[in-house]
Amino acid sequence: MGIGQVLGFGGATMVLVGMPGPNNLYISLRSLTQGRRAGLVSALAIETGTLVYIVVTALGLAAVVQASPVLFTAITVTGALYLAYLGIKTLRASSAELNGLAPAPLGRVFRDGVVVNLLNPKAALFFLAFLPQFTTRGAGPDQLRTEMLLLGVGAMLIGLTFDLCYAVGADAIGRRFRSVRTTGRGRNLVVATIYLGLSAFALITAL
Repeated sequence: MGIGQVLGFGGATMVLVGMPGPNNLYISLRSLTQGRRAGLVSALAIETGTLVYIVVTALGLAAVVQASPVLFTAITVTGALYLAYLGIKTLRASSAELNGLAPAPLGRVFRDGVVVNLLNPKAALFFLAFLPQFTTRGAGPDQLRTEMLLLGVGAMLIGLTFDLCYAVGADAIGRRFRSVRTTGRGRNLVVATIYLGLSAFALITAL
């Protein structure tokens, strides 16, 4: 890969991953409602899911998802249902959770972030369609796999940078949000609405 390819890849990746999307909203939601640590853990969780997709794409397994509309739709619907589950679970939270006395453990925050990203097959298709454009033409299988892994890691690091910015920025807003006298039910209603909105968005894109 030449310098021009690397610079082009970096610029295009910054534009694409910097655009707000479901992952950014999930990270921001955690920072807004639970603080910076939860937001940072969410960012790491999202990119852990991305790392899995990078390896899967480099091995060529993402092509299986791309070639099967039924499998693609099934994974997307599963992800949407999981987001809906999180929203409904938030609405049915206990009194202690509603009063902010029992925030979600960071382990659960991390797990939810990984699952949310892994159940988004568009991440795999993004790498499958985007990364090959910046690989060396005529490269052999081993070189191609190596280049895709390196490009994938580069995209992940750029994504992580943006994710961390969302986490820190949302926490700054969230401090004011958490300081006002809002009932636990009101806060959870906002959180649940965002989860259910993400779920609806995922279902619409799957159709």
